Amino acid sequence: MTEIIVRSATGLMQTIQARGHTIVADEPLDAGGSDAGPTPYELLLGALGACTAITLRMYAARRGWPLESVEVYLAHDRVHSRDCENCDEPRANAALDRITKRVVLEGTLTAEQRTRLLEIADRCPVRRTLRQPVILQTAAQ
Repeated sequence: MTEIIVRSATGLMQTIQARGHTIVADEPLDAGGSDAGPTPYELLLGALGACTAITLRMYAARRGWPLESVEVYLAHDRVHSRDCENCDEPRANAALDRITKRVVLEGTLTAEQRTRLLEIADRCPVRRTLRQPVILQTAAQ
């Protein structure tokens, strides 16, 4: 298992270290940050989008399909379950996180290949992690 290290920097800015790579996370100016990097939610969306695109590229490559590039557009917001037509959440007034994802596939793909790739887009490992219960353990030192 890879360990990620997050360290506080100036103000709300955080540095994230992963396998020798450093990423900065921050909040926008209007939220009290210095806008030095993406917000944690933007990083989460980026992880989902990257996983989706990687999964599609790998799938198409294994089949020899002419997928030239993938673009994934994501947005996050919160809705109340009573306003949501397809809610699985039993609590009527609970706030639900909603992520919308739009996938653009470039290449001379058939209609069947495009349909299959969009089905595969919903099977990437990060999406599967977000859809199932996650055990999150916190320990202080």
